Amino acid sequence: MSIIATRGLGKQFPGVLALDELTIDIEPGIVGLVGANGAGKSTLIKILLGLIPPTRGQASVLGLDTARESLKIRELVGYMPENDCLPPDVSATEFIVHIARVSGLPATAARERAADTLRHVGLYEERYRPIGGYSTGMRQRVKLAQALVHDPKLVFLDEPTNGLDPAGRDEMLALIQRIGTQFGISVLVTSHLLGELERVAQHLVIIDGGRLLRSQAVTAFTQASGVLAVEVDDEAAGRDRLGNRLAEAGLRVHPDGRGLLIDIADETTYDLVRDCVADLGLALVRMENRRHRIEEVFSS
Repeated sequence: MSIIATRGLGKQFPGVLALDELTIDIEPGIVGLVGANGAGKSTLIKILLGLIPPTRGQASVLGLDTARESLKIRELVGYMPENDCLPPDVSATEFIVHIARVSGLPATAARERAADTLRHVGLYEERYRPIGGYSTGMRQRVKLAQALVHDPKLVFLDEPTNGLDPAGRDEMLALIQRIGTQFGISVLVTSHLLGELERVAQHLVIIDGGRLLRSQAVTAFTQASGVLAVEVDDEAAGRDRLGNRLAEAGLRVHPDGRGLLIDIADETTYDLVRDCVADLGLALVRMENRRHRIEEVFSS
């Protein structure tokens, strides 16, 4: 069963069409929602949570209608918002216990659950410090903890790596992967950075200007392209000599930085490239099937 489904979903704000006839089906797992800033990602999440109504169309989350069953959806779903929303004068423990109590857990269970969740996100040693003294990375972990403390079936993570340095991004992505693989919680994570989502997501939904561009498994986006990438150690001179020799042999060749992109005609292409490199006395640095890049969706 789809964990998220939309049919002809649209959202019109004054002067802005945020979503336009969006129809998608999302299966359980770690799903990346990709789009530039302003593409409609945050608007979609707010509609799925029942926080704002669509202008037209329908949506469901975990089989529940967002228009009629939004309270039930929010009981089952965790939400990590993009913007900072944390009280600075309380500790992480106090805040997460409060969120757990609001979610319906008894006091003792809320304290136990808060401690476990803060340990999972890497804040156990810092849990009694006021949030106002936390770094950006620590504040992002608090937001993640509050989305997880009530043991949801699905979490929405809106730009979870915003403001983080490279090491912090890596740690957050590792946490997201653990949530989906070890904890068995489905994840919808948004980002405008394609490389991040390619690392953790199993499926990508790409939207642009509120419209669906593609919804597909990550492996389908990055499958082999039928092009061979070749690089030799003699930089431009060697590249040009090899390119000319391969073109004379009837192959289609395109310069690509320090290397060449060669259309694969058949299995003999590999042998021909090898033989030309050897005949020219060049050292082969790299020869591999080029894979499609997710960025190509936006330029196709």
